[in-house]
Amino acid sequence: MKAKIQKWGNSLAVRVPKGIAEEAGVKSNDVVEMNVEDGKIVILPEIAQEYRLDDLLERITDGNLHSVVETGEPLGREIL
Repeated sequence: MKAKIQKWGNSLAVRVPKGIAEEAGVKSNDVVEMNVEDGKIVILPEIAQEYRLDDLLERITDGNLHSVVETGEPLGREIL
């Protein structure tokens, strides 16, 4: 499939046809990674990282643990 590169502000833009976007699994506002490989523009969907709570908790150290923040007494529906 062919597409036309057009000026968009100080950059260039190319529209991704709906069928290609669906096949690649991308939609509006998704983040993609762009590279040049052997003179070719390569656009890859950014794969969202999955985090496990246990893995994140293991990374807490005395050096990156923030201090307690006092916000005052409970108010409204906080009191149960």
